Amino acid sequence: MAEAIHEVLAALPMPVLAIGGSERIVSANDAAKALLGQGVSGRHYVTFLRQPQLIETIAAVLQDSQPRVSQYFSSDGIEDTTFRVTVGVLANMRVVLLSFQDVSHLEQADQMRRDFVANVSHELRTPLTALMGFIETLRGPAREDAAARDRFLDIMEGEAGRMNRLVGDLLSLSRVEGNQRVRPQDRVNLSDVVQSVARTLAPLANDTSVVLECDLPQQPVILIGDADQLMQVITNLVENAVKYGGSGGRVAIKLTEVARDTSLRAPGVLISVTDFGPGIDPVHLPRLTERFYRADSHRSRALGGTGLGLAIVKHIINRHRGRLRIDSELGQGSTFTVVLPLDLNSA
Repeated sequence: MAEAIHEVLAALPMPVLAIGGSERIVSANDAAKALLGQGVSGRHYVTFLRQPQLIETIAAVLQDSQPRVSQYFSSDGIEDTTFRVTVGVLANMRVVLLSFQDVSHLEQADQMRRDFVANVSHELRTPLTALMGFIETLRGPAREDAAARDRFLDIMEGEAGRMNRLVGDLLSLSRVEGNQRVRPQDRVNLSDVVQSVARTLAPLANDTSVVLECDLPQQPVILIGDADQLMQVITNLVENAVKYGGSGGRVAIKLTEVARDTSLRAPGVLISVTDFGPGIDPVHLPRLTERFYRADSHRSRALGGTGLGLAIVKHIINRHRGRLRIDSELGQGSTFTVVLPLDLNSA
């Protein structure tokens, strides 16, 4: 009987162990030993499964033989793992079987959703509170004050614009996530896209005394992609460079075609956007593409940022099977480089 239990457990890919009538672990597969320890067999289950919720579940199953589900938490010192533990009885073998299913990704997804809702609520609450306060003031003390009314209306327009940008970016993010697994099929002249972005953002650059410099190959760069989304990526990066690195006086946009990119292991195109401003503290670089993450929250909000731009950029680049590289040094400016494959089928 014991040999049969060992064979059954060994054939299962997830951690599984069996507890006998003596409440000792009679068998454990290699995955369970890696999770709980090599000396698990023959020991009382309480000595290895020391988490009260799981111990109570096992005790209840041993008592009434009814299957139950519990949780087990593990950590290797770097990463926490959550397991969904199914506890049931194999009546013909007279053992209680525990199977451990890693559900960490589900827990992380739930946490991301909760964080996302909390962040959206926070971002909307501030302008909404401001609008409600100014409306109340305009109906009361400032009803007859023309100067105050005009000033408050200007502020209200700014707050409404902020909410409109946030809703627009949320919708954009939703659309990008919705088609992230759908490969683009159109031929795109990337040189034209870069030139179009430069023309569109020229007034913003002029207003902030920034010179836009474009370095494009003589021959048009053609690739397979989504022209609107690629324009959105380049616009976001150039606009950020002008707004946050504009103190450097210029922003350089460079388009380069390479025969082979090491990260893609295939022919590719590099779009680099470089500013010569204050740079970004290296501590922020790994998190810049997270939703609502800001290296400088106050300045970002003051300049109309929603905290979603680089998250949208990341999703669009992922759809195009590309890469995003961020290089920055305090006092030396920043360079955002988008690496795209010429042929999506080779990426």
